[in-house]
Amino acid sequence: MSDESIFEGLIGTGDASQWAFGTDFEDPLAGVDTTVPDGVDHAELAMYCLMLGDDALIMSQRLSEWCSRAPDLEEDIALANMALDLLGQARLLLARAAAADPGVVPVLPDGSPVPAEDALAFFRDAGQFHNVRLVEVANGDFAHVVVRLLLFSVARLALLERLRASTDGVLSAVASKGVKEVTYHRDWAGRWFLTLAQGTEESRRRLLSALEEMWPLKPELVSTHPVELSLAKAGVGVDPVSTRDEVDAVLDQVFAVSGVERPERPALAGVGGRTGRHGMHTEALSLLLAEMQVVARAHPGGLW
Repeated sequence: MSDESIFEGLIGTGDASQWAFGTDFEDPLAGVDTTVPDGVDHAELAMYCLMLGDDALIMSQRLSEWCSRAPDLEEDIALANMALDLLGQARLLLARAAAADPGVVPVLPDGSPVPAEDALAFFRDAGQFHNVRLVEVANGDFAHVVVRLLLFSVARLALLERLRASTDGVLSAVASKGVKEVTYHRDWAGRWFLTLAQGTEESRRRLLSALEEMWPLKPELVSTHPVELSLAKAGVGVDPVSTRDEVDAVLDQVFAVSGVERPERPALAGVGGRTGRHGMHTEALSLLLAEMQVVARAHPGGLW
């Protein structure tokens, strides 16, 4: 038997393709026309992509926290896969924001070059994120993740279906792929909502408690920021208000079949009229980012 180590061929070859995570990542927008449509403000397009990308990124992080904690293996895998779907959307949207306006990309403390989407994910502070507050609040029990995902996916699906008609090629492509993914997310959450509502007294109690807690955050999903309105008029984005009736209709269908009444709680107020879209967040986002960003900030520009 040869004394040569079977692992020697893994190093010193200059080929990083054998590693699970190589030493670099290709541009997620490689081969895609990233030309900004005529007449569209680059800064507004970048901000819009950050809004949608941050929603997906933070929701993905919250879902990923369920890995190994779901009620059974099948749902554990489902939640992890949905987190990956949203992470993929986030990567494309953050890269699009950087391509539209490179000025939004943070400069690393040591000046090291990193992919733009990584810089945007790991080197912005909470006030620089533009996600809705629904996605950032800390996880609760399993009923909590079901309710949050139902509210989020119903609203995001309605938006993505309209965004497929965007005159921006990247947004249209992201939306076309995202519709298929988020349809599954909505259906998964809807099935579990019904199951918990019609299950035991305890499962129903937990579901109704989660719904009462999350409902005040729902209106922000269908409220309009000036950037969203501007880009909707330009044929690039979608005004969330235009999805409100559809979102309410779908939720009412789920409530009706589940025997659950629509909550009457008022919307969670902003601070001086500012909400998550404006960079005004709950404390939960700062705690989430501290955990999500710790490795990247401790080793800026690090490769693995």
